[in-house]
Amino acid sequence: MDYGISIFLTDETIGPAHLARLVEERGFSSLWVPEHTHIPTSRSTEWRPGSGKDLPRHYWRCLDPFVTLTAAAAATTTLRVGTGICLLIQRDPIVTAKEAATLDVLSGGRFEFGVGAGWNQDEIENHGTPFARRFRVLRERVEAIREIWEHDEATYHGEFVNFDAITSWPKPVQKPHPPIYVGGHGPKVFDRVLGYADGWLPNYEEDAVGTLAERIADLRARGAALGRDHVPVRYFGADRDRGALDRLTEAGVDEIQFYLQPAGADEVERQLDEVADLVASARA
Repeated sequence: MDYGISIFLTDETIGPAHLARLVEERGFSSLWVPEHTHIPTSRSTEWRPGSGKDLPRHYWRCLDPFVTLTAAAAATTTLRVGTGICLLIQRDPIVTAKEAATLDVLSGGRFEFGVGAGWNQDEIENHGTPFARRFRVLRERVEAIREIWEHDEATYHGEFVNFDAITSWPKPVQKPHPPIYVGGHGPKVFDRVLGYADGWLPNYEEDAVGTLAERIADLRARGAALGRDHVPVRYFGADRDRGALDRLTEAGVDEIQFYLQPAGADEVERQLDEVADLVASARA
């Protein structure tokens, strides 16, 4: 079992380099950060359209994930750094392929690429992606990025991504590319994981679809039928308590990423020590 940390980092929180050093010093395997380019003001007071719940300010103040993770990687030597998740439906795939490959090179092959389609319709459509087609856009952009990473000359022709032969460097250190994890937990998420990704990055324990343990077993059975020996599952944003740790371990996840509340250095270090003590007790 691997243990990691997930957190929103902003201009008001602990810095990424400082945090990364603390995370690595305490023996954690990875650090993961989410992404929002902006929050439209029409939705800034809602978790979901119509939910009526307050949206925390760190959603519209979070730092760019690739710049953040580059700072984290530069301050450490073994810590894996990941996007949890990169909203690829809001990004140009050619530019993103270069950014992610550059991060993998500068980190010495420590980057992990979590991607997803997102939930904020206004945010997504401000980037020109039709909300109803976002999962198709996600697939095409992942496939195009893989083509760019894996070939000296890459070509891709789809509905939303379309380019003739191009060359783009650097190539990632990891071969054939950094691991790609698809976030989400809808009924079709396994089609995406098994169709164009390497693993699953869920952030829930159970819902109407079934328990996490049942779903992981189903995912791996479907993967085995396709000749995939083991489909990795990394859980993003776990609660900081023994109950969550035990449930996720029993469910069969490969890595538990504990969620830290965004805060200044002293408070984040306190939370990190709390999680380190929790992990130490579980290992004992």
